[in-house]
Amino acid sequence: MPERLRTITRRLRDFVGNRRRAPRHRLRLAAAVSLLDAGGRAHPATLSGFTHDVSESGLGVVLPAIRVGERYLVGESHTLRIVLKLPDTHARLYGTPVRYERLEANHQDTGYLVGIHLTETGDEDYAAFVEYLKAVNRKS
Repeated sequence: MPERLRTITRRLRDFVGNRRRAPRHRLRLAAAVSLLDAGGRAHPATLSGFTHDVSESGLGVVLPAIRVGERYLVGESHTLRIVLKLPDTHARLYGTPVRYERLEANHQDTGYLVGIHLTETGDEDYAAFVEYLKAVNRKS
């Protein structure tokens, strides 16, 4: 039932309009996602995917699964490390998953779309990510 509710919400957002504050950019960047433990250390297993859309406050990432080993990525109070491949560098970002939805069979991509709210935004990698978004915004 939660999958159906997410699908209805997504379609309603498409119909009524998107009220997100930070502008989203539809960018496909390579992404590697790993789950951090309570001590802030990343588990060795990662999932490789790509971004669906990005903004200064969050990411939509398409991943092949929502589990790494025996642990779910989208659990309550989980912290994720996301490594994005930008054109000139890599950006290591941190965030918390806020939603996920299984992509439908008629969608061009397969797997799960995971919405991630970026949390640690004071480091050099985040600054490089924001500069990249500004450059993209100037081009469009």
